[in-house]
Amino acid sequence: MTSRVLLVDDDPAIREALGQSLELEGLEPVLAGSYVAAKDWLTPDFDGVVVTDIRMPGRDGFFLLDHARTVDPDLPVILLTGEGDIPMAVKAMGMGAFDFLEKPCGPRPFLAVVTKALKSRALVLENRRLARVVEKGDAAERMLFGQSVMARELRAQVRQIAHAGTDALISGERGSGTSKVAEVIHLLSERAARPFVKQPSGVLDADGLGRALEAAEGGTLYLDEVGRLAADVQAALLGHIEAGLNLRILAGTTKALDEEVAAGRLQEDLFYHFDVMAVRIPSLRERSEDIPILFRHFVAQACEQANLPQPEIGQQVIAGLMAQDWPGNARALMNAAMRFAMRLSDAVDDKGQGLAEQMAQVERSLLIAALQRHEGRAGETALELQLPRKTFYDKLARHGLRAEDFRTT
Repeated sequence: MTSRVLLVDDDPAIREALGQSLELEGLEPVLAGSYVAAKDWLTPDFDGVVVTDIRMPGRDGFFLLDHARTVDPDLPVILLTGEGDIPMAVKAMGMGAFDFLEKPCGPRPFLAVVTKALKSRALVLENRRLARVVEKGDAAERMLFGQSVMARELRAQVRQIAHAGTDALISGERGSGTSKVAEVIHLLSERAARPFVKQPSGVLDADGLGRALEAAEGGTLYLDEVGRLAADVQAALLGHIEAGLNLRILAGTTKALDEEVAAGRLQEDLFYHFDVMAVRIPSLRERSEDIPILFRHFVAQACEQANLPQPEIGQQVIAGLMAQDWPGNARALMNAAMRFAMRLSDAVDDKGQGLAEQMAQVERSLLIAALQRHEGRAGETALELQLPRKTFYDKLARHGLRAEDFRTT
């Protein structure tokens, strides 16, 4: 269930009191003192509900209700009313308000109405997510490009693993796309409407593992570089698996895990648990015939994301690409496509521009591309770009970007 509550009231004492009630219940209050402070939170994918006072200076609760209904007619808005405002609140119910509460409001009735609204919002968002999954069709065909024999075999294996529903191991060289394969398996599985959580293993402790398992409840948890799990976290993971979990765990690796077992860095039981169902992603040099179609796709994607005209890709360019080994695999090819799009596009003409301006344009385009790949999930985006969170947010601010603008769920 969602847990965020946007609480809007111009009285600081009421805001703080109700916010504290929400926190004690394990919910996440977002406090705002006016319509202006609250409106930017309201988007079609806002994962919470709104509680607003009716009478406020300037634009009041009715104005906020109307704005919320315009943004998303299914977004629950609860009105706080004074004694003389009840007729207005009843009228507001006819305008689409979820419910109203009379002030002063005790914690019990307040939390009861808020909890009901949150459950309603969670159901709406889940139904929307399920509808998007259905619309996407075969995610393997849509997300795993290539016409080589190896590419077709990969898609077939991914479909098989998705339908099997068991935990699985995904191996491949760095940059080959283990996390993307994990996401496709999730989208093709019966758990597609539930969360897909990506978690790097190298920074995970036992408490973090517990939080990741909880976040992926009912869905899929992808553990990137499972061989880097600390010994105590490996033991904790085995304990959770043996106890039974209502989720699927997909383990990714760029290393030979049997060698990690032999070296004593990975528990044998954990290796054999995931190795029962396994898929290996072929390297780009093994399926070099897919390079042209992948490069053209990445160039088109880069141009669309950066709002640039698409350059012509001649045979000489393709021949140069085919002559390379691509040790960085698809990720390296994607970066090459981004550089190609930026260098040959009229919108990035280096005449009259200094190096700093050119680099700023490239950096902004790379940020946009990464945010779109991760659908606005700031933590995952910063991790891919290998940036500390503060540095990442500083760069977003410098380029006028907001992670939430790229969210789709």
